Amino acid sequence: MKRILIIQTASLGDVVLATPLIEKLHLFFPHAQIDFLLKEGNEALLRYHPLLKHVMVWDKSDKKYQKLWELAGIVREQKYDLVVNTQRFASTGLLTVLSGAGQTSGFKKNPFSLFFTHRLAHKISAKNDTPHEIERNLKLIEDYTDTTILKPKLYPSQHDFAKVSQYKTKRFITVSPGSLWFTKAFPEEKWTEFVSQLDDELIVYFLGSPNEKTKTERIMRNSGHVNSMNLAGRLTLLESAALMRDALMNYTNDSAPMHLASAMNAPVAAVFCSTVPEFGFGPLSDKSNIIQTNEKLTCRPCGLHGKKVCPKKHFKCAETIAIKQLLLCLKK
Repeated sequence: MKRILIIQTASLGDVVLATPLIEKLHLFFPHAQIDFLLKEGNEALLRYHPLLKHVMVWDKSDKKYQKLWELAGIVREQKYDLVVNTQRFASTGLLTVLSGAGQTSGFKKNPFSLFFTHRLAHKISAKNDTPHEIERNLKLIEDYTDTTILKPKLYPSQHDFAKVSQYKTKRFITVSPGSLWFTKAFPEEKWTEFVSQLDDELIVYFLGSPNEKTKTERIMRNSGHVNSMNLAGRLTLLESAALMRDALMNYTNDSAPMHLASAMNAPVAAVFCSTVPEFGFGPLSDKSNIIQTNEKLTCRPCGLHGKKVCPKKHFKCAETIAIKQLLLCLKK
C-alpha cells in the first residue's frame, strides 16, 4: 500500500469517528501516503493532522454533482492502492468506483457496493450488542490490518493550545448546548437551570458555532452565573478541542462536541434526548457520562437521527431528564 484514501463527507462528528482509520492504516503502512476526503466546512478539523498528506474537500454548496465529477478525476489521477469509504450514500459510492483503486472497501448499504472489492454489513440498532461506529469503520480495513480497536484522535497545534491557555487559569467546565436537530438538543431552559445551580467559583465556558452565539448568550445571561464566558463562534474546532482537554467536565448533546471531547480523551457528560447511545455513537473518553431520561418511553428512540420537531409533541425524552443528573457528573 503506497497510496490510501479515506472518504467521509458527512457531518463533523462522522469525520471524528473516522480518524481511527488514519491511525490504524499508518500503523500498518507507515510509509504510505494517506489522504482524507471530506465536505467543505470540516477541513479545519484535520488541518494539522501529522499522518495525513492531503485533505481533499468536496464543496456541496453549489453545483454539487459537477464538482463531484471533477473530484472523481482528481482522485483517479492519484492512482490509489486502497480507497476506504465509510459512507452508505450513492455519491461517495460512485466516487469510490470511479477512483480506479486496486482495492475498495465500504458498506453493503452503499448502492454501489456491488462494485467494491470488499463489502461489509453496517450493523446498527437500538440493542445493547450494537458495535460502536468506530468499530464498524475499523471493520472496513480489518483484512489489511488486524482486529485491534483504536479510538478517535485529533491533533490541535501548539498555537491552538496557546490560544486557549488564557482560559485555563482556574477550574472550569465547558457547555455546548447546540445541535443541528431539535430533538437532539437538551432544551435551552434546562441548560439555563443547570448553569444557574453551579458554584459561582466554577468558570463556565460556552462553546458552539457562530450560529449558536445568540442561544448561548441567552443561556449565560438568564442563568445569572457570574463566572461565565461565551466563546461560541470565537474558537476554531481545534481550539475548542484543546480547551476541552483540560476541563473538569465537558457538557454536550449527542452532537459534534461530544466527539471532539472523545478525540481528546477529555471528560464528557453527554445528554441523549431522542437518540440512544446504543446506536453506537456514544462518548469514548475514559471518563464518560451518559445522561438520559429514566422514564420508559415507547416512542424513544424516534429515529436514528434527530428530528426538527418531537413527533409526539411532548418532548418527554428531554423534559424528564432531571438537572441533578447533570450535577452529579461533577461529583464523580
